Amino acid sequence: MDHTSSSTRTNRDPAMTDVARLAGVSHQTVSRVLNGHPNVREQTRLRVRAAIEQLGYRPNRAARTLATGRSQLIGVVAQNSTLFGPSSLLAAFELAAAAQGFVVSVRRVRVLDRGSITAAVEHHREQRAAGIVVIAPTAAADAALTEVPTDVPLVTVDGDPERAGAALVTVDQEAGARLATRHLLDAGHETVWHVSGPEDWFDAAGRQRGWRQTLEEAGVEVPPVSPADWSAASGYRAGLMLARMPEVTAVFAANDHLALGILRAMSERGRSVPGDVSVVGFDDVPEAGYFIPPLTTVRPDFDTVAAEALSLLLSGISGEQRAERRIVTPTLVERESA
Repeated sequence: MDHTSSSTRTNRDPAMTDVARLAGVSHQTVSRVLNGHPNVREQTRLRVRAAIEQLGYRPNRAARTLATGRSQLIGVVAQNSTLFGPSSLLAAFELAAAAQGFVVSVRRVRVLDRGSITAAVEHHREQRAAGIVVIAPTAAADAALTEVPTDVPLVTVDGDPERAGAALVTVDQEAGARLATRHLLDAGHETVWHVSGPEDWFDAAGRQRGWRQTLEEAGVEVPPVSPADWSAASGYRAGLMLARMPEVTAVFAANDHLALGILRAMSERGRSVPGDVSVVGFDDVPEAGYFIPPLTTVRPDFDTVAAEALSLLLSGISGEQRAERRIVTPTLVERESA
């Protein structure tokens, strides 16, 4: 028999007032922490979170929805894809939202077209989501967002950086491409060839622009683009063509999987990397450091993108400025392929 139960247990679950008492704050502060309000000091937020964990407090989400007029649910629309960039963004956002007490509901679409995006957004509206994030890396997906209702705060991630009047967070693709191209030029190459991603992706277009502008500013020849998709197989096919051209000594690949295919093609054709050809990728996939040779690449900061997207969404939920663009600058990771 547990002889201590009568003195240490109560007949009710811990309440918000219990959390406030243990943390030494008001119940309004506890509410702000639970609602992910940005105007709470980090030390206070951590103290409240510790009290919640210690007491095992579980907020009554139905009651909070009635009290605040919204839920603690954030809806995310994403492509049903295993591509590294979108998948990494989604995972980082889910972690950031959970740390602020939100539940994330992901609606995956097979195709990033107008009908699919509109239906997915409507699903989240019907679920009374507090806000919605759409990962919209293609022109068709971004165009669909111009028609969705504006009664729920919405943030676009990876969308068109030129679209006005939208709350947007994205990586500075042009800056990343400039880093890669400039690195190869500084290594002494006369020019840099480019294997691009799909033309309807904003990431691919931005990386191609940055590459082209860097070459033009350097006053060197701009070679024709080798079009591809995001796969290692298409990088391999492009690499086989480039390997037959002795004038090709430097290649900037639009992502690391393309670079992997290029490395394989160069090896098969007897062109050593980096002895004969230097290769730089984009994304810094976890395996990039284990390619042969280890891949020099551009690293987007997906954690920062996710944090900025959540911050912008919380501002919209709080009724503050929503039409704002936040651009995250990537960094170059130097390894042995260039």
